[in-house]
Order: sequence, then structure tokens, then C-alpha cells
Amino acid sequence: MADVLVVTSKVKKFIKEKGQMNTSSETIEVLSKAIEQLCAKGIESAKADGRKTVMARDIHIDHL
Repeated sequence: MADVLVVTSKVKKFIKEKGQMNTSSETIEVLSKAIEQLCAKGIESAKADGRKTVMARDIHIDHL
């Protein structure tokens, strides 16, 4: 994997506070990959609209 795109300490803190659970390193990798994919799709959408700016409407979270 390339770069970590999430703040590990904040993710771990959130999971600990909300669920009283620990966080594995694989979780951080999966979350970073998900963010990477969302950004890539957002870039594609912005380009398709002829823009150089990724906007909120370009990011689609289908399963939340």
C-alpha cells in the first residue's frame, strides 16, 4: 500500500470510545484503501463534468 490516508490515532480513538474495542493495523489499511477508491471515483466524476475541482457531489457513499 502507498500512503496512509486516515489519521490512525483518531480512528483508534473513535473505535475505542464508541465500541470499547481495539483496532488492528489491517483496519487502517482497509480504511485507507476505501478512501483512495472514493477519491479516485471523485476525480473521475469531476473530470467527466469538465472540472478540476473534486466536490462533495463527486463522492458517493452507497452503503452508509
